[in-house]
Amino acid sequence: MNARFPHAIRIDVGAILNDTIAAARPDLVTRPTGRAVREAIEVRIAGVGRSPSVSLLDFTGVRILDFSCADEVVAKLLARYIRNDRPCDAFFLFRAVGDAHRHAVEEVLGRHGLAAVCDLGEGYELVGPTSTEERVAWWTLERRRRIDPDEFSREFGERSEPVVRGLAARRLAWCGSGGGASALSALARTS
Repeated sequence: MNARFPHAIRIDVGAILNDTIAAARPDLVTRPTGRAVREAIEVRIAGVGRSPSVSLLDFTGVRILDFSCADEVVAKLLARYIRNDRPCDAFFLFRAVGDAHRHAVEEVLGRHGLAAVCDLGEGYELVGPTSTEERVAWWTLERRRRIDPDEFSREFGERSEPVVRGLAARRLAWCGSGGGASALSALARTS
């Protein structure tokens, strides 16, 4: 990965929904709608080019998110960019995942074995299946915002580097070529 921090992009999912299908109501329902919104998001991400990016997908303007759209907009988007053959180096934060959205998001992430960094109203949290080691490392990184490689062992213990690299491979944290790690939320705040 590039030694420089990723570029942050804010993506208003409600605005994309309205622009894509001219929705009368801000409801993300039906798989074709979810697919169209995901494809529009991917076009925005591709506009950044090959450099790393952190996309803050904001659900503030979305009233309803059904399971099929959560599958398209959250799970399929993450699944595409977690693969080694991903189209570009993209990371994701999901903002304003409220009570009306949370159950659908948790369910589809669980079905796919994926996890995501979501703002559930009280700050960012990991949503989806993760190990205890991953959760502890992620929370430590979230609290500290950035950790240099020489601090890994002190902060995370003996198995620190593989756990932190695993978080980055799952697109839950960012590791630069210099070896340091950053919380995605910190990158979204500073870019």
